[in-house]
Amino acid sequence: MANDTENKTPFPTREQIMEFIDMSPTPVGKREIARAFNIKGAAKIELKKILKDLKIGGDVVKGRRRFDKPDRLPPVEVLEITGIDDEGEVIARPNVWKEDYEPPVIYVKMIRRGGPSAPGIGDKILAKLRYTGKQTYEASIMRVLGSGPQRVLGIFRPNEREGRVVPTDRKDAGEIAVPLDDHPDLEGGALVLTEILPGKHFGLRKGRITEVFGNINEPKSISLVSIHARGIPFEFPPEVELQARESKATPMGKRTDLRDIPLVTIDGADARDFDDAVWAEADPDPENEGGWHIMVAIADVSWYVRPHDALDREAVKRGNSCYFPDRVVPMLPFELSNGWCSLVPHEDRGCMAVEMWLNRHGTKLRHKFCRGIMRSAARLTYDQVQRAMDGYPDDTTGPLLETIIKPLYGAYEAFLEARKGRGVLELDLPERKIELNDKGQIIAIAPRARFDSHKLIEEFMVAANVCAAEELERIKQPCMYRIHDAPSEEKLEALHEFLEGAGYKLNKGAVLRPRDFNRILEQAKDTPEAELINTVVLRSQSQAMYSPDNIGHFGLALKKYAHFTSPIRRYADLLVHRALIAGLKLGEGGLPPEDGERFEQIGEDISGTERRAAMAERDAVDRYVAAYMADKVGAEFPGRVSGVTHFGLFVSLNETGADGLIPISTLPDDYYVHDAIGHALVGQNRGKTFRLGDDVVVRIAEADAATGSLALRLAGHADITDRDLIERPRGRGKRRGSPGDRSHRHGTKPGFRANPKDKTGASGGGPRGGKPGGKPGTKAASKKKTTPKKQRKLVASSRVARNTTKRDS
Repeated sequence: MANDTENKTPFPTREQIMEFIDMSPTPVGKREIARAFNIKGAAKIELKKILKDLKIGGDVVKGRRRFDKPDRLPPVEVLEITGIDDEGEVIARPNVWKEDYEPPVIYVKMIRRGGPSAPGIGDKILAKLRYTGKQTYEASIMRVLGSGPQRVLGIFRPNEREGRVVPTDRKDAGEIAVPLDDHPDLEGGALVLTEILPGKHFGLRKGRITEVFGNINEPKSISLVSIHARGIPFEFPPEVELQARESKATPMGKRTDLRDIPLVTIDGADARDFDDAVWAEADPDPENEGGWHIMVAIADVSWYVRPHDALDREAVKRGNSCYFPDRVVPMLPFELSNGWCSLVPHEDRGCMAVEMWLNRHGTKLRHKFCRGIMRSAARLTYDQVQRAMDGYPDDTTGPLLETIIKPLYGAYEAFLEARKGRGVLELDLPERKIELNDKGQIIAIAPRARFDSHKLIEEFMVAANVCAAEELERIKQPCMYRIHDAPSEEKLEALHEFLEGAGYKLNKGAVLRPRDFNRILEQAKDTPEAELINTVVLRSQSQAMYSPDNIGHFGLALKKYAHFTSPIRRYADLLVHRALIAGLKLGEGGLPPEDGERFEQIGEDISGTERRAAMAERDAVDRYVAAYMADKVGAEFPGRVSGVTHFGLFVSLNETGADGLIPISTLPDDYYVHDAIGHALVGQNRGKTFRLGDDVVVRIAEADAATGSLALRLAGHADITDRDLIERPRGRGKRRGSPGDRSHRHGTKPGFRANPKDKTGASGGGPRGGKPGGKPGTKAASKKKTTPKKQRKLVASSRVARNTTKRDS
């Protein structure tokens, strides 16, 4: 428990907190709980952790910033079937749910012979409920009541008499038949939204096309699939566009004139919005010999986007910009993001700026914020700046080399010394770059170059972000912190096991710091398993998020950290700007006092939109890669096992970094069991083993741009389609179809039909259904395994992972 000297009473127990929530006539917020138990200062962090544990354990439920005792559902309830989870379980939710917190998880026991017909997604059922703990129920179907509308995003394929829609979600394998009359001129490959029609049908599901978005055969439409599938808002409402069009240049007013300071922007060659500019000089103060005076200027978005106006409402809904290989879906309209808010060269622009003074070792001595007008001296690229420092300046960087670029590198060297002293987590993982031609067609997949010029900007941005967090604490304003917790005990235990098996030792039982992970990474450097060790360490880390409650940033080894440097593309930065403006009395557009009370909910919301954007961006890259590999089906490529699950091996191709799946049912020569701790599939008869990091040669079996899936097979082996031909290990498992056999859980549950009208159960049901080759075992044991969805997330994190500093600069 945290022990804060400010507290006059002992810290409450979990039981006391639960009793307080239970006895309260209405839901209570964290602030009310803290006030009731006199919890202050750092002890609030411990309170937050306890409340989080209570929520995870199902002891309390959380609505919009408030906690309550979970209500038990009645013994009989009308439910709606909502889908199938990654373990093959059918899940449902109450048909009517008026609470402001998420409904409990309900697993539906599917019907055996002699019962009512099996329901499909969208159907309503009357069911008996049994509470199984932790806000989870098991439902037994009494009656199937009917269907609700279900909408599916898919790709249109023409047929002679009717069309077909192939779902873009790789988990939904059933095609949908649609009439051609409504859209007689619709071409094959159209990206469409289809509504499933109610009623009884033989064969395929029946539907009608309600919206047409583009065509998957047009390269520039590939990203549209991810945009629509993830629900990314990409069209601005008319009132938002009107407000953006009516924006004008920022007036000087009482701003500080910074136009004589030669600030420069340094970005990628394809960047269109420039929201940060930098400058440095050797500190002329004789008492700070070898020190530096630097400035970071950031676009003043808060002047144009005022609290609660149309632009603000849309910005908080989006949360952040989304970046795809062929386009950007901006948080703000282009009139602002690429116009008035962009620090284009030789144009006056409003800015929020922070000056910093560093000593020769990179330690910050002091800082000062101002609101000003700046004029960028040059728009530079990372490649330009790096080439100039390497002795190859061009016409733009040549005149700036001595006066601007070299001082920036001097300050950067000082920052590096301070960074090393802090012990920042130093992950080194490659990032893929999708290269497109003018027609939007992919021409290459290559590792993204990473120069010292990239790291320079990152260090300047991190320093400015720290200043913002410190300043907001000093002036007692709300702060939207960027927090990153230490790895969980569960993840650390798994990491310990893996590293020991690989011959590396991570201190056990001690409080770990980033430098402890760095020691392992340094040992693995320049070894064949270096990328693997980096990947596994990355997967052990917690996810960074936004919160008004500070717990520090583990990866950056910082006690105080906030995002300040990218308000064009991140809503969190805009909130930090507003809080600084209000607290420092820098003019219009500051944070209204009442908005600080909403920071907790906003933090949760924008953390969610950030995750949504990351998934959409990752999906788009997968689809582009699949499109690129489509004409290479049958070709063989060297790769490395990048993920191991109970349903197969994920392999990353060496040349392109593309990831695909080798299903366990196609692996040769043995019956394989998943070793979760050892990250391996182990043959039970002949001992053949596939481990994380193994080098393999694979054949491209299928590449589908619509779903982004890449199916692989081991090279040199014919496809295996019936795992029952392989001898099972003696004494293991049960006869398929017996009560203890859960191998069907690797497919769809017996009795459940993804197409509710297909009475054959051919979509994966029946005692012989499911994915062959899965490990037999109990339901409880199966639940402990990494689910396909979670495993894909883990694998994907290594594919698009950036250095921790880069993600949070």
